[in-house]
Amino acid sequence: MNPASTRHQLGKNMRFLRAGGAAALLLSLLLATGCGTSRETVTVTERPEPIPSTEGQTPSVERPAIVELPAGYDTVRARRFDQGKMWTFDSPPKAYFREAYGLDARDRWFKKARLGALRFGEGCSASFVSPNGLVMTNHHCGREHITSVSRPGEALLDDGFYAETTEAERRADDLHVDQLIRIEDVTETVYNGLPEGGDTGAQARRERVQQLEEQWTQDARRKNDRLRVEVVGLYSGAQYSKYTYRRYEDVRLVMAPELRMGFFGGAPDNFTFPRYAYDVAFFRVYDDGEPLQSDTYFEWDTDGAEPGEPVFVVGNPGSTNRLNTVAQLRFLRDHQLPHRLDALQARAKVLESYIAANPQKADSFDLRNTYFSLENSVKNLTGQLNGLRDPYLIARRAQSELALYDSIRTVDTLQARYGSVIDKIKQNQQSKRVIADKNGAFVGFSNATLGSRILSRGVYAYFYDFLRTRGASQERIESIRSDALEIKDWPKPVEKQFIVTRLVELRDAFGASHPTVQKVLQDRAPSAVADSLVAKSALLDSTRYADLLGDGYLNSNDASVPVINALAPLFLQTNQQMQGYMDTGENLNAKLNRARFAVYGDAVPPDATFTLRIADGRVRSYPYNGTQAPAFTNFYGLYDHYYSYGKTAWQLPQKWLSPPEAFDLQTPFNLVTTNDISGGNSGSPLLNRDLEVVGLIFDSNIEALPNEYLYTNQRARAISVDARGILEALRDLYGADRIAQELTTGELIPSEAEANAAAASTPR
Repeated sequence: MNPASTRHQLGKNMRFLRAGGAAALLLSLLLATGCGTSRETVTVTERPEPIPSTEGQTPSVERPAIVELPAGYDTVRARRFDQGKMWTFDSPPKAYFREAYGLDARDRWFKKARLGALRFGEGCSASFVSPNGLVMTNHHCGREHITSVSRPGEALLDDGFYAETTEAERRADDLHVDQLIRIEDVTETVYNGLPEGGDTGAQARRERVQQLEEQWTQDARRKNDRLRVEVVGLYSGAQYSKYTYRRYEDVRLVMAPELRMGFFGGAPDNFTFPRYAYDVAFFRVYDDGEPLQSDTYFEWDTDGAEPGEPVFVVGNPGSTNRLNTVAQLRFLRDHQLPHRLDALQARAKVLESYIAANPQKADSFDLRNTYFSLENSVKNLTGQLNGLRDPYLIARRAQSELALYDSIRTVDTLQARYGSVIDKIKQNQQSKRVIADKNGAFVGFSNATLGSRILSRGVYAYFYDFLRTRGASQERIESIRSDALEIKDWPKPVEKQFIVTRLVELRDAFGASHPTVQKVLQDRAPSAVADSLVAKSALLDSTRYADLLGDGYLNSNDASVPVINALAPLFLQTNQQMQGYMDTGENLNAKLNRARFAVYGDAVPPDATFTLRIADGRVRSYPYNGTQAPAFTNFYGLYDHYYSYGKTAWQLPQKWLSPPEAFDLQTPFNLVTTNDISGGNSGSPLLNRDLEVVGLIFDSNIEALPNEYLYTNQRARAISVDARGILEALRDLYGADRIAQELTTGELIPSEAEANAAAASTPR
């Protein structure tokens, strides 16, 4: 799994959490009730020439107090790529690629890279790897779909799956892939007509973006019902782009290895290297019942990559915070990340205990996948938090901020418009600290993964009734209902402990004497309240919940109504306060990024937004644990881990314990590169300069986790499954010659029998 797996293994649920736990639901309410404000529009025309570089430079002016360096770190210097290498296809880095790699990448090269890449479901990346709609992604990206296509008596997540014929490929009903087919700059359209003046306006921009998305999607679907439009905010909203996607919804599972191989090494090996994971899965896109035919796909490089070779990752990184100010990073370090981490750890412990005691029942509720995601998130956020606690990282970010501040001061118009923005951002962060702990008690409150079934469903039902009485549009009301009904059932013991955990968090944050806490607990222990709700509430059952929504939840006699009537207003009030600060911060960030864009242009890439990016790097080993981590591992290392550790995380499936003689143990299996990746990049293809597949991104090492805030490549690495290892296992262990031949020849072979016959007559 990956940083690439945290922020996307939980998919939209984790993005929901990262936005503040209840931001999506709160946003629906704000939009429905018209709680919007105006936004100040600024157009920058001046740009200092030449564009200043921050590498190796020290500001020549006196440092302002608003940018504080950690004591003893005043000699730290910012570097050219501190903000990373997640280049957009809006402004592809043609000159830089030519300078760095001698690669004359033209429009046609970037177009192929864009059209060959895919967004996989709600949180991963993928790519077309044959002209017949064959799609490659990670095993961990496809886990829920592997589970969903399992038939009675099958355990495909554990045992793996291979369709020996095209007819045997199984459709994953809730899966889609999106292909980005068009990009347009719509910044002026988004801002046009929004009132100038005032300190806020994020809400007005969100409303405009939503309106435009709906309008443009309707227009596009009149031409082709597969088209979808997203309005993407870059540089914190300083720039907006219209992304048109072609969506494919007939996606079928072709091949997936056993969980033991896809997640070999388990939690102990997660975010580490050397690695030995076969984290790969293949799906196929169908068009009108037949495999999709397309000229745009990535061919397979059977020779793989070499040390030092330039390589490129094309995928959808979820989010980064490299353009935030030091004040914002300190708030993350001191409040936001610790709250998220505490919430995840507490709930992961509940699931771990239940799964250990009830493995079969846990699988019937798909709790293992949820637990893997939470466990992965804990490790990821711990690495991020440790990075923010490193004064060197803060000092280097502070120097970048100082360089930008100095550049703003050199141009009168920039100074007049943006000279005070950094200070205002700092003040806003200080204001947020006042309610941070209280807001932290609601992390994931209405989230389908982190929330209890009863409390999450209850808060959705509360606001569903609220919206119906406030004149919200029918479309928005139905959207809330649809989201509410997506919350799946789970066991009563898990539900009880999740309720207890939430009530304890609220009591600790607000105090036992707080009126809402008293109203909920009524001098009872949190466990007693939880017992009562689990025993009496209909919200634990999805069918009964759907009936309650239709009949009017708040007028029902359900046992949860008094609790939700107490908690929901406090939840809304607390989140509205924090949302106000977040809106102010969003506008200030947009202003600061307009200034940054005026100074640096697109030489500094925007933060990740789960939209398509291309990231360059090289195959490279790195210093590790007093020695050197190799650039490549091979299958010998896999067996060494199996025999050395002998524990569950490193167990091998039976077919791997007795490989055939033809299986070459020297074949490269996993590799590391300096590519810049983040959550959402799981499943991204690793490509050579000819846009041929040399690997498949699936993780990063632990040294790369602080790259969320500062890109470095001395020891930070992206980890991939090597293209050669993928082929070797397909052929010799899984007997999947028809897929191996499709990857190497582009030919669609209907059955394994036909592929075997062809392979027997063709030397490897």
